[in-house]
Amino acid sequence: MADQPVSLTRYAWLSIAAAVVTISLKTGAYFITGSVGLLSDAAESVVNLVAAIIALVALTVAAKPADSSHHYGHAKAEYFSAGIEGLMIFVAAAVIIVSAVDRLLHPQPLESLGIGLLISLLATAVNGAVGLLLIRVGRAHRSATLIADGKHLMTDVWTSAGVLVGVALVAITGWLPLDSLVAIAVAINILVVGTRLVTSSTSSLLDRALSGAEVAEVTAVLDRHRSDEVGFHGLQTRESGRERYVAFHVLVPGAWTVSQAHDLVERVEGDLRAALEGVHVQTHIEPREDERAYGDFDFDGGADPDAG
Repeated sequence: MADQPVSLTRYAWLSIAAAVVTISLKTGAYFITGSVGLLSDAAESVVNLVAAIIALVALTVAAKPADSSHHYGHAKAEYFSAGIEGLMIFVAAAVIIVSAVDRLLHPQPLESLGIGLLISLLATAVNGAVGLLLIRVGRAHRSATLIADGKHLMTDVWTSAGVLVGVALVAITGWLPLDSLVAIAVAINILVVGTRLVTSSTSSLLDRALSGAEVAEVTAVLDRHRSDEVGFHGLQTRESGRERYVAFHVLVPGAWTVSQAHDLVERVEGDLRAALEGVHVQTHIEPREDERAYGDFDFDGGADPDAG
């Protein structure tokens, strides 16, 4: 997994390149047509560029190894990027709404719509291809930054699609207010996406537990090792960027030697790492006959303390 940060940084550079290309294309489309819808589309692409640069910085920081000041590494830097991208979407929506309302109050004729729409369509295709790639790679490598950046680009794709439809309808019907109304509708839609991104990144910064499916995989491994002598409780999980952490207590007979308990824990941890690639496991061994071993956790994140 050591080469992952370099690979992910490469995708951030791809996002930056895509943003530069689409800004150029969409700005050109706006100057050709004078459409406030296309202007709003170009404004969101500027936000995409800023977000892509932030993503590059976050991935670079997240790739740094643990040090004396950050014992668990720097993976949470990715959540800051995801949250900032959500906030940048709010900025884009505000710019779009202000521009659209102004044009709604002061309608202006649109020109050369055919050429403008073709240019914007090309920019949309670029964003769509890069956005889908970022989401796929982000999910494969558990990168909140790439997933957020990819969703941001896909939001831009839907924005562009709405704008293209609106501008095309203006060309067909000649009703100028439609250009502004479509831009406002698109702005409201991307506000929803921005809210989801900020909510998700905030939850993760608060040490969100692993997903239900991942906790189920952990408990399945523990269940395979339960016996009349061995039990588990106090399961805790959390995610930090691409890193996953699992901690639990291991109940064994007090008569066991340290070597016996250690061998058991090594087998359990090995099976957990096989089930969840790269997971960090912390265990605490306790004598199952000691009543104090059962009173230190009120919550158990999926494991059954009474089983085994």
